Amino acid sequence: MAKKKIVAGLPSKQDILKYIADNPGMVGKREIAKAFGVGPELRVALKGLLRELKAEGDINQGHGKRMAPKDSLPEVTLVDLVKLDRDGDLMGRPVEWTGDGEAPRIIFETGGKARRREMADVGVGDRVLARVTRAGRNRYVGRVIKRLEKDEQPVLGVYAQTEDGEGRLQPTDKKVRHEYVIAQEHRNNAKPGEIVVAQPMQGRRFGLKTAKVIEVIGSSTDPKALSLIPIFSLGIPTKFTEAALHDAEKAKPVHLGQREDLRPIPLITIDPEDARDHDDAVFAEPDEDPSNKGGWHAIVAIADVAHYVTPGGALDHDARQRGNSTYFPDRVVPMLPEALSADLCSLVEHKDRACLAVHLWFDADGNKRRHKFVRGLMRCAAGLNYRQVQQAIDGEPDETAAPFLETVLKPLYACHAAVNKAREARQPLAINAPERRVVMGKNGHIAAIKPRDHMLSHQVIEDFMIAANVAAAEELEKRRQPCMYRVHEQPSDEKIDSLRKFLNTLDYKLAKGQGLRPMHFNAILEAAKGSEHERLINEVVLRSQMQATYSPDNKGHFGLNLHKYAHFTSPIRRYADVLVHRALIRGLGLGDDGLPPADDVDFENIAEHISLTERRSMQAERDAMDRFVAAFMSEHVGAQFDGRITGVTRFGLFVELDETGADGFVPISTLGDDFYEHDEAHRALVGKRGHKRFRLGDGVTVRLAEATPVTGGLRFEIMGGDGASTNTRRGGTGGKPTIKKPTNRAPWSKHRSKKRK
Repeated sequence: MAKKKIVAGLPSKQDILKYIADNPGMVGKREIAKAFGVGPELRVALKGLLRELKAEGDINQGHGKRMAPKDSLPEVTLVDLVKLDRDGDLMGRPVEWTGDGEAPRIIFETGGKARRREMADVGVGDRVLARVTRAGRNRYVGRVIKRLEKDEQPVLGVYAQTEDGEGRLQPTDKKVRHEYVIAQEHRNNAKPGEIVVAQPMQGRRFGLKTAKVIEVIGSSTDPKALSLIPIFSLGIPTKFTEAALHDAEKAKPVHLGQREDLRPIPLITIDPEDARDHDDAVFAEPDEDPSNKGGWHAIVAIADVAHYVTPGGALDHDARQRGNSTYFPDRVVPMLPEALSADLCSLVEHKDRACLAVHLWFDADGNKRRHKFVRGLMRCAAGLNYRQVQQAIDGEPDETAAPFLETVLKPLYACHAAVNKAREARQPLAINAPERRVVMGKNGHIAAIKPRDHMLSHQVIEDFMIAANVAAAEELEKRRQPCMYRVHEQPSDEKIDSLRKFLNTLDYKLAKGQGLRPMHFNAILEAAKGSEHERLINEVVLRSQMQATYSPDNKGHFGLNLHKYAHFTSPIRRYADVLVHRALIRGLGLGDDGLPPADDVDFENIAEHISLTERRSMQAERDAMDRFVAAFMSEHVGAQFDGRITGVTRFGLFVELDETGADGFVPISTLGDDFYEHDEAHRALVGKRGHKRFRLGDGVTVRLAEATPVTGGLRFEIMGGDGASTNTRRGGTGGKPTIKKPTNRAPWSKHRSKKRK
């Protein structure tokens, strides 16, 4: 226990609170009396003082009358185990946290025989009842009391009824294969076909577990309900606090004041056609500096979210809790209330907007010579989309883009031509990772599943954003300010070894040695271009990469091949960018609303949290997309499609359709009367008698046997009668996809989104 200077007489309330906060573990009256030299004659007065602190809500009192700060966890609490730390210990977060700031970290050490036995049955993803001991500010050590079964947690499912009126719950999670019985008195007015939240109960009926409906979400036949399923199941917050909404509504536009006036400059936004917010604008012109012949001056202006979302406020609390916006085909769960995300913080046309901008100067070869950050006031001259811009550059400008073709768009592309030289010299990882989008009809139903186009206009904006992000990281290092880096580490040795072995089976050789760089992967991707293995090799190289995360420690960005990188350009939808803005504001002396000192020491916790919320959003977006695709495909059950094998397991095959990108499973039991063995080295299923092979990357023709929108599940059958691969198409690339039953869907192609790097 930390030493405390002895104070004669009775300590003040502030002294007691500071002592409790500074000492790990929960302290009692005896420790406080000893620390402050309180004699027997003052013990009664000290007891009264502690009673007052408790009544005022300044301290928590737990077992044995031990005390801790008001925002401390109870000694016994529910904890979700979220990750393994570098030492292999499990890290947890409290299920409920009402204190100020970030939820505390709880470490469950696994060293020692007793601890190993205690932790033997728990792992990442489990929820446990734990006894926790405070080990420092915002840090606890936990001991598992009991692992809670999944069935003790609420279940999301579709309510159904048997012929005799017995209620059933069919879980939306395709990993849960059992149903629940819902008694009549526990229906809560749910109707067949509605998505409901149910609480499992003790006891069984007809051999099935029982549950009661506690909330009705909506009809399972309504496509809009498909995104509600991952929102609920992954716990994504959908409601802002009243205080945050109030602060957003009372926010006002800013005036010029001390800001740099960027309004005379024709800054424009370039976004997807379905963009819901506009947080970046660009401009470029030739550099007038005679010493930089052929060089360029560019401006990247970003919405000044930090002006409205101030540290410690209600908006800050809600934004940090979300970590980022989450995008679905039919809606967005925003990080900020709509009054900010769609209005005051959105760079809409012809309106004055606060911004944090960076001036960038490039030489003729695209190398950045210098940069300068300013806090400004801008007025967006035009809000364009990628297709408008590209068509204008290609000679077909519409009436909106035409006025800006010569003065803005052509200089932007000319500047990018220089920047692209530096990009090509740097050689970032060049994986072709196609994306798809859901087109919603006017009636709220799914009109089509289409590929996201990739045009040069996408690359132009992406490269300007990357340049601005690099400048932000460099500036913060120069100013010795904390930086929330976007880090992407080199693939692990295990993944590289596995990738190298698989590439060897296809006669592709990945360079050996410890110094692998993106250029070595690019050489493989380039060699495979145009071959039957092109899509497969892009897929396996992508799978070999590490997950990008946030960190206060600079570990570089392997994929972009950059030594310093931070997220600066999307503060409307990413909390990491807000932190970078605040650090720049503080470091450059651009206002009194910069990063508070308290956040400096909390950057590691914040980084963990926003990395988790990003993964949560990515999972939710994937789950929703799977469900929307399954709903669209449910109209084509029985049809045949061409696709390729994207996964091989001992249970069956995963197949992705060429045209829509829909993913489905082929059970091994449907492959015919042969016995198939899993050849892990060659990532194939091989028939023991007939020696037929189904290998990762093979093109196949499949029949859609089943589509379940509620779970997002698709089940395919390989065509060929007895499981023979006579219809199996090697490679699965090249040519237009063959679909045996006519549909109106478009072919699959490439798109590189601004959303995440």
